[in-house]
Formats: sequence, structure tokens, C-alpha cells
Amino acid sequence: MVRGKIQMKRIENASSRQVTFSKRRSGLLKKAFELSVLCDAEVALIIFSPKGKLYEFSSSSVNKTIERYQRNTKELGSGKAAPQEILQHLKEEAVSISDKIELLESSKRKLMGECLESCSIDELQQIEKQLEQSLSSIRRRKTMLFMEKIKQLKEEERSLTEENAKLREQYRGMQSQLLSITLSAAGGREIYDVETELFIGPPAEGRTRRPL
Repeated sequence: MVRGKIQMKRIENASSRQVTFSKRRSGLLKKAFELSVLCDAEVALIIFSPKGKLYEFSSSSVNKTIERYQRNTKELGSGKAAPQEILQHLKEEAVSISDKIELLESSKRKLMGECLESCSIDELQQIEKQLEQSLSSIRRRKTMLFMEKIKQLKEEERSLTEENAKLREQYRGMQSQLLSITLSAAGGREIYDVETELFIGPPAEGRTRRPL
């Protein structure tokens, strides 16, 4: 059975409110204990019931944890300028990243052959060198892919050649079997090739007719 979603507002029924408090308090204390044991964390938990009853848990001592909390709060409070320094650093870093992006975009346009009017001879030579290096890398990659494809095709050719040889052997075996079956069907009689000569008209003089 699916539990209904509990609305985050005060429970009006006093009995239900007390039951919920008891269940949630026990769960919260259990989670605090598990957190302190599993993560070796210093945990302090203080709960006051609606009637003012105190419930607490601490992995060491509640007072020591509170003192530590107060010291930490004072140390953070003394460094009010820190957030401003962090904000200024973030602004400077954002400007630096923006400049780098603009530089990369400009370099990209020049490599595409655009916006070359303001380039000096040295800059154009540098761009040309970069393009030549890029083309060299592209050709090497293309050659490598061609070699891999040729190797793959040779492997396929070798496999097909072997398969063809196997099929030829199977065909020869089938021919031998067919010849054996034919001889058996003839009852062991010898089979000769008979030469015949077909001609139209009366037999010519001096021509002897071969017996059939």
C-alpha cells in the first residue's frame, strides 16, 4: 500500500502530533548516531518536545560541540572581507576566460581563411605553418586508415580463398560419389563412348558404314 504524502504543516490533532513526534525523534536520533559512527563525524543533537522535555545526543559532549561551534562561528565572522575577495577573483577569472574564448574564436576564423586583412606577413606564415601541420596530421591519419582497410580486405580475400578451396573439394567429392552411383546403377557394365557419323543422302562409294 502506497503511503500518502504528508503535508509540511502543523498537525492539528494533539494525539497524532505526539505520535509523529515520538517516531520522528527516534529516527532522527538513530540517524545522528549512524552518521557519527559511519563517518567519524562529531555530531550533537538537541531536541525539545512541545511540552519542554529535553532529548539530546552527542558523539562526544554536547557542551564541547557547542563551544567548537561558537569558535568556528567567530572565526568565520572575523573574515568579512573574504566573500568580497572571492567575488573579485571570480570576476577576474571570468574576464580572463572571456578573453581566451575571443582569442580562440579569432584564431579559428583566421584558420578558416577569414579576417586576414589585419594579419602581418609573419602571422600569415604562422597560419600557413599551422595549416600545413594540420594537413600533415590529416594525411597521416588517412594513410593509416587506408592501410587498415587494405589489411582488412586482404584478410577477407584470404578467408574467401580458403572457403573457395573447401567448396572445390566438396564439389570433387560430390562428383566422385555421383560417378560411383552411376556405375552401380549400370549393374557393373562397362560404358563406352560410341562414335557416330551422321550424314544425309545415299552412302558415297567407297565409304563403309560403321556398325552401330
